[in-house]
Amino acid sequence: MSEAQHTEQWLKPYGDTLDDGRVQLSFTLPVPLDENTKEAARQLAMQMGLTEPAVVHSENMGPGFSFYVVYGQCTHRVDVSRIQVAKPEFEVLDKAAINDKIARLMGRKMVVIGSCIETDAHTVGIDAIMNMKGYNGHKGLESYHEIRAINMGAQVDSEDLVARVIEEQADVILVSQVVTQKNIHLDNLTKLSDLLEAEGLRERVILIVGGPRISHELAKELGYDAGFGPGCYAENVASFAIDEWARRRHVCKPISPA
Repeated sequence: MSEAQHTEQWLKPYGDTLDDGRVQLSFTLPVPLDENTKEAARQLAMQMGLTEPAVVHSENMGPGFSFYVVYGQCTHRVDVSRIQVAKPEFEVLDKAAINDKIARLMGRKMVVIGSCIETDAHTVGIDAIMNMKGYNGHKGLESYHEIRAINMGAQVDSEDLVARVIEEQADVILVSQVVTQKNIHLDNLTKLSDLLEAEGLRERVILIVGGPRISHELAKELGYDAGFGPGCYAENVASFAIDEWARRRHVCKPISPA
């Protein structure tokens, strides 16, 4: 689209009136709560670019820590019409359509292995996608009769996951990363991707990652086929998986045990 054709769509946060820029933010400071630290929180908000900031709530968080909620006015705006977020391109199908597509194209069950790898012990994400009951009314992959869903659980070493992938002749690997302190999720995900490359398996499996700080763009940068953040369900993952399998089906080869 040329500059002449471009239709701007500027956005600012909305609080009481349109475009007033009113926002709320919260943060923790590594100091005990007192009047000086409340003022420090207010000044920090000013340095973040908020005008007329006010500390509307504060409390001690334990020895040496305090928590603050600040209201203020954001002066910045963005042109949303210029934003193009990377996302996987596929049609989201319902459960019945996914089962039908797998049966029709693969002629067998799709084997999906999921886990939280390395130090991550938080299974809420992988369980929401894999387990029979699913989440929020969306059944998990265990309920799909054309999918063999294997949930390895938490703190699974990448080496053990790859060994299970070979053993089960897996088509898809699902990785959940919830713990992100010090960007440990980047190290964990890179380790798995590198290991699959070293074993000559990367192009033979569909590699998907999900988590609260995961985007499709980040996933692609780390060598994954797709990334899913909050708000995605089993049907999103399964729809992508069978779509990607179909796209590659003329070049994929079976995994041979070592």
